[in-house]
Amino acid sequence: MSTPNLDRLLSAVNEFDASDLHLVAGVPPAFRVNGEIIIADEDALSGPEIAAMADSLLNELQKKKLEQEWELCISVLHSVAGRVRVTFYRRNGFTEMSLRFCGERIESREELGLPKALDDLARKPNGLVLITGPTGAGKTTTLNYLVNLINAERRCKIVTIEDPIEFVHQNKRAIVVQQEVLTDVHSFNRALIHVLRQDPDVIVVGEMRDHEAIATALTAAETGHLVLATMHSPNVSHALERIIGVFEGNAQRQIILQLANALQGIISQDLLPAADRTRRVLAYELLMANGAVRNLIRENHMHQLENTIQTGRKEGMVLMDNCLYDLYCKCLISYDTAVSRASHPDRIRRNA
Repeated sequence: MSTPNLDRLLSAVNEFDASDLHLVAGVPPAFRVNGEIIIADEDALSGPEIAAMADSLLNELQKKKLEQEWELCISVLHSVAGRVRVTFYRRNGFTEMSLRFCGERIESREELGLPKALDDLARKPNGLVLITGPTGAGKTTTLNYLVNLINAERRCKIVTIEDPIEFVHQNKRAIVVQQEVLTDVHSFNRALIHVLRQDPDVIVVGEMRDHEAIATALTAAETGHLVLATMHSPNVSHALERIIGVFEGNAQRQIILQLANALQGIISQDLLPAADRTRRVLAYELLMANGAVRNLIRENHMHQLENTIQTGRKEGMVLMDNCLYDLYCKCLISYDTAVSRASHPDRIRRNA
């Protein structure tokens, strides 16, 4: 159930072609369109109005959890907007909402702007594949693209642990079991431990958040499963440093060795405004775990990964700065965007 006012706003999403809807007390409804916030031309929403909308979306268990923890993320299915990820949070004593629209189909690799080498990672029989980037960078979209590819090509069992489920996969060649935190499982960590007993071939972790989840995912990747997971980090080397930094002492050394053995590849991505401002364009950095990369991880020399990615072009590796320059040369993004997002802006200035 939802209120008439919320139904109206959700139905307007297709009209605006928005990716997100923000309901904030004291501000009119705000839509995110092509990465920018657009304020609707209507009256500001009050705290009680938004609270009523939030209340209409929650069951009793979810209401109790929101009351206890003051924050919650769920998915709902709307008749017009389709599947929507709803994040609830509190401000000035009132509940507010951020809604993300998940889309009804998985776009092709070409439509998404993903590299061809990413398909090779999805076809690995085991190991860890990481998708990293800031919030709103399309990590979940890429994750679902990989699940869809495996689902279409392999006779296997895929088990996903998501918070919440944003896209529902229909069984193709594979069996896809999707579990949602707070609906089907209590937590990522408990679900990860039990998922190994479900005879999976592929394990999909919506987000690796702490040392327990990371350790379990790496163990699964080492013991014959393909593990796909997302993380919040700005680039490839930061992702590895973050994984290792969660652990201390002997445990850290163990994780470094596991990571060196299990890692298959990392794609770090961001969505940038297109040059014509009509859409957003994917920029990415891609690391493929070859012998040189595994040795650098083993020696904990993450600062040298950039050079290895630069020299690994023949294996499909891509450095973020090179991707930005390529997008600029194709007139897909502006010069200012390329320079502002580059780790080494001078390289782009010299070449432009």
